Amino acid sequence: MSEVVINAESRSDFGKGAARKIRREHKVPVVLYGHGTDPRHLSLPGHELLLALRTPNVLIRLEGAVTELALPKGVQRDPIKGFLEHVDLLLVKRGEKVTVDIPVTVTGEVADGLLDQQLVSVSVEAEATHIPTGVEVDVEGLEIGAQITAGDLKLPKGTTLVADPETLVLHVTAAPTAEPEAEAAEGEQAAEGEAAEAEAAEAAE
Repeated sequence: MSEVVINAESRSDFGKGAARKIRREHKVPVVLYGHGTDPRHLSLPGHELLLALRTPNVLIRLEGAVTELALPKGVQRDPIKGFLEHVDLLLVKRGEKVTVDIPVTVTGEVADGLLDQQLVSVSVEAEATHIPTGVEVDVEGLEIGAQITAGDLKLPKGTTLVADPETLVLHVTAAPTAEPEAEAAEGEQAAEGEAAEAEAAEAAE
């Protein structure tokens, strides 16, 4: 897992007004915490941080006001424009184990039926500097009724499953048939026919 180096600046002004000022300078207000230390208030360049956060569980090496390794633990974005409003970073050390969620990616095609993926990410424990980018599940040739649980996932070396191993990740189900719709249509037609007959009988009387 590669590290992304970002320069950090200290900040001493807080509140919404100060945060807006930081964002006008194309920076993002950040809080760094962890290991029992007091939270440190920083500002990071917005574009660089935005690019870094495109990688799940990216390891950020802060330089400048602090020299630390950190993982993103909370990201707030503007609900309309999508820009970063605030980010929480968790302080980590080399060799330390951390619990993170990694994405589950499906490869291959099932033999028949429909693939129903219940879990798009899974909780694992890994060394902070060797967090896997994700885990792949090969579904090539799986048939109806097949299922894969969290315990079936082939995790990278040094990574331990934290999630319940019985948790369903995906399964293959039978494709729905058109028979229920056809039966419903026939029922509607029969009901319409009976109604028409009843109207004709009333008119004849």
